[in-house]
Amino acid sequence: MHQMPATAGRVGQGRGEALREATSDEAGLPRQGLEGAGRDLLAQALARENMQCAWKRVKANKGAAGVDGLDIARTGEHLKHAWPSIRQQLLEGTYRPSPVRRVGIPKAGGSERELGIPTVTDRLIQQALLQVLQPLIDPTFSEHSYGFRPGRRARDAVLAAQRYARQGYRIVVDVDLSKFFDRVNHDILVARLGRRVNDAGVIRLVRAYLNAGIMDGGVVIERVEGTPQGGPLSPLLDEVDRELERRGHRFVRYADDCNVSVSSQKAGERVMALLLRCYDRLHLKINESKSAVACVFGRKFLGYALWQAGNGEVRRGVSEKALEAFKQRVRQLTRRNGGRSMEEVIERLRSYLLGWKGYFGLAQTPSVWRRLDAWIRRRLRALQLKQWRRGKTIYRELIRLGASARVAQSVAALGRRWWHNGLSAVHHVLTIAYFDRLGVPRLS
Repeated sequence: MHQMPATAGRVGQGRGEALREATSDEAGLPRQGLEGAGRDLLAQALARENMQCAWKRVKANKGAAGVDGLDIARTGEHLKHAWPSIRQQLLEGTYRPSPVRRVGIPKAGGSERELGIPTVTDRLIQQALLQVLQPLIDPTFSEHSYGFRPGRRARDAVLAAQRYARQGYRIVVDVDLSKFFDRVNHDILVARLGRRVNDAGVIRLVRAYLNAGIMDGGVVIERVEGTPQGGPLSPLLDEVDRELERRGHRFVRYADDCNVSVSSQKAGERVMALLLRCYDRLHLKINESKSAVACVFGRKFLGYALWQAGNGEVRRGVSEKALEAFKQRVRQLTRRNGGRSMEEVIERLRSYLLGWKGYFGLAQTPSVWRRLDAWIRRRLRALQLKQWRRGKTIYRELIRLGASARVAQSVAALGRRWWHNGLSAVHHVLTIAYFDRLGVPRLS
């Protein structure tokens, strides 16, 4: 079961009592374990210790308010008196989740990725359910599935894809599901979940969350199919995984991204036909314009792309699309007309670079990193020169930083050619060490 986006504050739970902060820093599963797994799961989810763990996790995840406008702190205050009633409604099956707040995230190409932000209260309930259901459901999933599972990350999926290519499976069946989250069939999803969870209260609550609707511009839109990204979808796609396993295929899945590695074009076409049939049974459609049976080199997977070195070794790199998105974001953060100090620019840039480097740290492309580092420093030099602006100021500041009079004068003479100057003699003054001292992380 995938976790909904989560955040929250301080809540009340139990028989009319305010839920106190857990004394432990753990945010994992309740210590009492899962005796009686499959029975009374909703009661286990709503138990005090499990709710305390859930609240800690929601608080740690932070996040925005839902349609009720209550952030984590305000939700905590609200639940001190409202939780006993909400808990009773949950146990009686009369609780109705609030609609999720629609948020559109721009994608490359002009389209939008739809996200749904539940209220903090609903995120708390979902987290509590997740903590009880995940130990039951997760062991039943395919070993080839990596998305939103404990102890598994996107990097593990990328490494598995590379391993298959190194073993000689150089043709990949790259499947892109068309508007996947918008087309999930509720009846099929709940039926698959019901095979693993023997608790009518839990099933009823999951169904209520799927049907909660979306609020967009103050209007609630009912949903008869689909779920905002982050919904409980693993039981649905696991059926496809089992069919691929039964036939002995090598594949990697991360949520709705699935790559099957085969040894020939003909084998790939047979697998593509199989997947078309499997997804059709689930009422899901493949985007044929983006899906392909092709050589693995150059196909992107989770932002990465495999490439072949001169010695024939299969290596990991960042896809062209991800690199372009990175450069576009850096351009936005280092634009020269933002009216921000160099310290403010570097603070925001540092946060982005560290996160990006953390995700793409698997890439085996040191020359690409060095070129990007040099490009980033050139942009920062141009920004610094524009902030100094006047020739006299440029000359004075460069002298202060240790430049020779000749270098300072040559740069100041071309004071308004910011980008040109970013690659001029100024790099002998605004050096790599200079930007290291300012806290600019290096990719290389």
